[in-house]
Amino acid sequence: MNGRGGEIRWSFEELGFQSRKVANILTGRCGLCKGDRILLILPRIPEWWLVATACIRTGIVIIPTTSQLTAKDIEYRLQASGAKCLITTDALAPAVDSIAPNCNSLRTKLLVSSEGKREGWLNFGELLREAPANHTCVKTKMHDPMMIYFTSGTTGAPKMVEHTQGSLGFRPIIGKRYWLDATPSDIVWNTADTGWVMAVLGSFFDPWVFGSCVFIHRLSQLDTTTILSTLSQFPVTIFVSAPTLFRLLVKEDLTSYKFMSLQYCMSGGELLNSEVMEQWKNKTGLNIYEIYGQTEAGIICAVSKKMKIKPGSMGKAAIPYDVQIVDQDVNILSPGKEGEIAIRVKPERPLGLFTQYIDAPQKMAMTERGDFFLTGDRGVMDEDGYFWFIGRADDIINSSGYRIGPFEVESVLLKHPAVTEVAAVSSPDPIRGEVVKVFVVLSMGYSTQDKEKLTLELQEHVKKMTAPYKYPRKVEFVQQLPKTNTGKIRRNELRDQEWG
Repeated sequence: MNGRGGEIRWSFEELGFQSRKVANILTGRCGLCKGDRILLILPRIPEWWLVATACIRTGIVIIPTTSQLTAKDIEYRLQASGAKCLITTDALAPAVDSIAPNCNSLRTKLLVSSEGKREGWLNFGELLREAPANHTCVKTKMHDPMMIYFTSGTTGAPKMVEHTQGSLGFRPIIGKRYWLDATPSDIVWNTADTGWVMAVLGSFFDPWVFGSCVFIHRLSQLDTTTILSTLSQFPVTIFVSAPTLFRLLVKEDLTSYKFMSLQYCMSGGELLNSEVMEQWKNKTGLNIYEIYGQTEAGIICAVSKKMKIKPGSMGKAAIPYDVQIVDQDVNILSPGKEGEIAIRVKPERPLGLFTQYIDAPQKMAMTERGDFFLTGDRGVMDEDGYFWFIGRADDIINSSGYRIGPFEVESVLLKHPAVTEVAAVSSPDPIRGEVVKVFVVLSMGYSTQDKEKLTLELQEHVKKMTAPYKYPRKVEFVQQLPKTNTGKIRRNELRDQEWG
């Protein structure tokens, strides 16, 4: 779906035919070969799937990135990766041209265009029409690189996360129904941005391992009416999206929409509060199943269809990972004790985990200690093996010796009718060292005319709903929260703002 009523439908046979043509474009007209890197900056359009498939056929390494990049972002990624080719649309072509002279490795610019030719660019559509459809796959090994993702931390420039042919392509085969649990009769719609690893997991490898149909909607912006109408009009059976979207959807009048085919809803990217899960269930009759993962590891934990849902839990460890909660000395902690979420990497590194942070050995060394890869997230495991997320290690608020996870404060505030979105971070305090501060986006119908009264009301709400020491001593009302392209709230930006 292109958002304007146009549709393209491909069978697996047609996709294979078209991807072989693209493979010939990349190796012929673009002069690329196995191991070369492509910066792929395309929105949710069919060409993204064609190029990704063609790269796997040829052994060319894909660097998927979001279409929201600035010229500076693109320049950094080209220079750091040494990519020889860049593929994008008319929207970003001017930005690319402005920085291309500074990127010595860049040889070819390929344009997916609806407007025609552009000087200095090869036209993807023209080449596709002319390209031959016969192509023999290049032989690759399990540990050959396949994709590189740029992932941002709280400090420093984005790091390059390398995945292999095995870590993304073969894990769904050995894991089978380890999270998606789809069938050949399913139609899977995953709204993840193409620059996020979830797009490859939920809209590429994992559905196709099961022979499922992938549904794509361009979705230039997350419009709730468009999404609800699409779920009503098309036979989508599995819907995967970010918590931000579900929070918006439950605020709509869902009685005018009938999801005739929808059976299974999944949420990932950050935790979804139980209030939204309950509202969605009451209004649609459908559960929301949590998944938890990272760019480095894909899906780490999940609540599968056959598992009991424990609201607030992100489920059990996903195959083939051995996930544990460990302390600072990487000793495994018993159920109920808080620590860092870690994946066992010794004696054998599990398939699915990334191979390295390219050109960043110090970063790599920081994340591996003892027998484990440390995720940087803190959590708890219960007696049944379910994991519960507390927060990023650097998001935890330590106020007067009390450790407070931002999610628990946010979850309580989201139950108040005045709050539509909220982010909790640490803020400096001369007495307590740091205190909880929340940034609140108000619901329709609420205003900040009497800030003091509303602030006090929200503070009292938290005190009544959870331990009083967790209440926010500072409240700031904002129009919107900073977010990543995947919908995650950038708490680090807000925290940096507080601490200067």
